[in-house]
Amino acid sequence: MEDEFLLFLNENLGVIHRICRIYFPDRPEEREDLYQEILYQAWKSYPGFRGDAKFSTWLYKIGLNTAIVHFRKIKRRPDRSDVTDGLLEIPDSSGSANGSDHAETLMQAVKTLSPVDKAIVSLYLEDYSYEEIAQTMGISRSNVSVRLVRIKNQIAQKIKNEL
Repeated sequence: MEDEFLLFLNENLGVIHRICRIYFPDRPEEREDLYQEILYQAWKSYPGFRGDAKFSTWLYKIGLNTAIVHFRKIKRRPDRSDVTDGLLEIPDSSGSANGSDHAETLMQAVKTLSPVDKAIVSLYLEDYSYEEIAQTMGISRSNVSVRLVRIKNQIAQKIKNEL
């Protein structure tokens, strides 16, 4: 069982990294904590994996649920960041290409979404079907469709306001 889990997990580590980046793009220490928590929850839940869905879909569900709980816990904690944290960062002076500017603008807009909407967008950007998103999130296919339309409009408005 352990070898099978590790094999499946190693084939799908990108799923966990993507979830962590979506929820904590600018906080590497929180990303690391979330990564460890997702691994722990996946290991703990693996005996219940029946194989009804792909392992990656099952792992997304575990990861997203863990991320939402973790994100909510973080939001309840008082901010203890040091005022000088931002002063120690070295700005990127490489002159990013236009494509990466668009990607950065998109990520900034995604960061403002609710935890559940971030999860839906993450799955959508990974080319999951509406049916797979619905199954992973525990909502109906039509709810996925409606939410994605609203999310796209919300992101478009934020990007428009940015420009």
